[in-house]
Amino acid sequence: MKLNRNTLLVIAFLLLSFIASAQVRSVVNFNNGWKFLLGNDSLASNTNYNDSKLRSLNLPHDWSIESNFSSSFPATNQGGALPGGIGWYRKTFTVPLASKSKTTRIEFDGVYKNSEVWINGHYLGKRPFGYVNFSYDLTPHLNYGKPNVLAVKVDNSLQPDSRWYSGSGIYRDVKLVTTNKVAIAEAGVFITTPIINSSKATVSIQYTVANTGKQNEIVNLYTDVYDAAGKKVATSKNIVKRTIPVGGYSYASQLQINTPILWSTANPYLYKAITRIEHNGQLVYEVKTTFGIRSFRFDAANGFFLNNQPLKIQGVCMHHDLGALGAAYNHAAAKRQLKILKEMGVNAIRFSHNPPAAAILDLCDEMGFLVQVEAFDMWKKKKNKFDYNLYFDEWHARDIQAMVLRDRNHPSVFMWSIGNEIREQFDSTGTTIAKRLVDLVKAIDTTRPVTCALTENFPEKNFIWKSGALDVLGFNYKLYDYADLPKRFPGQSFVATETASALASRGSYDMPSDSNRIWPPDGKTPTVKGNADMSVSAYDHVYAYWGSSHETALLAVNKYKFMSGMFVWSGFDFIGEPVPYAWPARSSYYGIVDLAGFPKDVYYLYQSEWTTKPVLHLFPHWNWNKGDTVDVWSYYNNADEVELFLNGKSLGSKSKTKDVLHVKWRVPYQPGLLKAVSTKNGKVILTKEIRTSGAPATIQLIADRTKLKANGTDMSFITARLLDKHGNLVPNTDQLIQFTVTGAGFLAGTDNGFQADSLSLKSSQRKTWKGMALAIVQSQRKKGNITVTAKSAGLPISVISVKSE
Repeated sequence: MKLNRNTLLVIAFLLLSFIASAQVRSVVNFNNGWKFLLGNDSLASNTNYNDSKLRSLNLPHDWSIESNFSSSFPATNQGGALPGGIGWYRKTFTVPLASKSKTTRIEFDGVYKNSEVWINGHYLGKRPFGYVNFSYDLTPHLNYGKPNVLAVKVDNSLQPDSRWYSGSGIYRDVKLVTTNKVAIAEAGVFITTPIINSSKATVSIQYTVANTGKQNEIVNLYTDVYDAAGKKVATSKNIVKRTIPVGGYSYASQLQINTPILWSTANPYLYKAITRIEHNGQLVYEVKTTFGIRSFRFDAANGFFLNNQPLKIQGVCMHHDLGALGAAYNHAAAKRQLKILKEMGVNAIRFSHNPPAAAILDLCDEMGFLVQVEAFDMWKKKKNKFDYNLYFDEWHARDIQAMVLRDRNHPSVFMWSIGNEIREQFDSTGTTIAKRLVDLVKAIDTTRPVTCALTENFPEKNFIWKSGALDVLGFNYKLYDYADLPKRFPGQSFVATETASALASRGSYDMPSDSNRIWPPDGKTPTVKGNADMSVSAYDHVYAYWGSSHETALLAVNKYKFMSGMFVWSGFDFIGEPVPYAWPARSSYYGIVDLAGFPKDVYYLYQSEWTTKPVLHLFPHWNWNKGDTVDVWSYYNNADEVELFLNGKSLGSKSKTKDVLHVKWRVPYQPGLLKAVSTKNGKVILTKEIRTSGAPATIQLIADRTKLKANGTDMSFITARLLDKHGNLVPNTDQLIQFTVTGAGFLAGTDNGFQADSLSLKSSQRKTWKGMALAIVQSQRKKGNITVTAKSAGLPISVISVKSE
């Protein structure tokens, strides 16, 4: 029997209705199938609006990153030299008839900014803060079994509003959640482990249960806990019934896990708790919560302890953009960044200066990073004309508590921060506001310390400290005062919430390397002339006046046991804040890794100090001019010394000292082979070679992943390297490359890591920087091969394949 299209649609609808009625909790990924309009078209909230000519897209989405960079945008280059504006998003969807007896809400993980939401023409509300999650109850306004129209207005038109690139749009995940009338409230499970020892761990679970029905209900509420292998290891199930009054109620229970496996940065072991509600013997609700069992504490004299073992916090600060993807969150891109940092030896991340995407905290749980989650970059006193100061009075309580509620079950999250370099440090309002913010946090979570990234380290001048509310004092920079902190703040614990602010462009070198450059030199000179090509030397001898070199900061933090550790500014370059240059510089020089994800030389300094794996890094390149004298540096570990050879001739051996974390030779240039050999007790540990290269002869393509998921979001990051005929990287000749992608994927962006490239990061063309460029390939929602082709004038075509499955 042949069925017509209408019959098939009816069958499909009935099937969806049956599934909806059987489900105890439905969470639908709501990222796909949106319509988008850039511009302030007030009709977009009208359910009869004809959106057939609007652009179709999937979320997460950032419209600002699609533009070329320009000095004309009011965000200025401090905000990334990209446009803001107003955008509208619309989605048409159907909710099954079987869901009419249920509760349905829409959950946004972040919209930048000033979002307003309508469902079927009914106004749901506004959320100014672009970095916080929020939700709306759709239930009263849904047309069940018929089309519904969701409209979202995003207004990022008032600029400048940020000290870095914010992005614009629905740039994080959206979910549609449907539950029965009796259900755990949003973020209504809170798991803590108050007692931990080698034989057992007590798991305490707090529940907030919602009842949106019209009468009290008697239910059985319990939680089962499973280990990483899926084996049930504990349960709170019993015959005790609980009465859930209309509106809801809160309960608590405890269970015990025998011989627990502890979560740590070296072994991030995770348990899964499944909370269930049964009514009249039927399962009516179920939710999974991932958690870890760990303990931590700060000690005023001896620093930080994880699971009662001392651990130096080896952290970096990270802004939220993902390079060429802008602010739009992507799982594969975020995981790539974290993998690069993990290999460097990073064990902690300060997400600055705002709550990150929820999904990246899942990755931190899984990969073993400690996380400091930060709420605000400013309170009532502005840093930009249109920043969060406009909304602080009305919204700060809801925003900071939304942050804590969302993130409090993550084992990676070990500290809350109420702000960064807040200007209320310097007047009495800082005392009142700081105490209020800490009280708001601790009303929800008392298991984690609260800090604030401070700049004023004299107690009599710091009004935030005077609140007495902070558990840990975080200080930015001023490492020359570290020795005096215990005397100034007796009994307090300390962490360096920002260090360094050192500057570098990958592959760029200015001599002499032992001549420090303070760019800018003071607060009155925001930019410098610097280098004509707007590069900054990568020898770790250039830094902003408030900061220091990476080596100096590392040595200072390591010197004092009471310093719990450090968060380097910053892990990756980010869009915006291009100190020390004016336009056309448009992204930062602070990163240990550049915007494309290519490590700068200083990456290997940290790797040599923060890991035990053998490291020997030799730089710079070896393409110079006759008569040049070149400073040659090496970072190394697990060895006594490093010997340098030029064309087979030894230039001597060098060893690090306690005050210098690299070795250096000043070498008259000769083309040929530069070789470093590290040895321990006379035994060779590692050998590294750099050869003088010739002209570019080929483009080498290297994919970080050759197999992708055909889910429409997975990514492969493909590095393009200019090589000479002998296979050596060509560091001093750059060429324009045209990237083409065919098959089951598309080109999501390109980059080269250079901070003053004004071409859109969505362009299919990219000139290499110091011989390298990047192409980002994204899968489609179909299986097949993806072919990436790179073309450049005078060079053979290069091709690489990636499979989407």
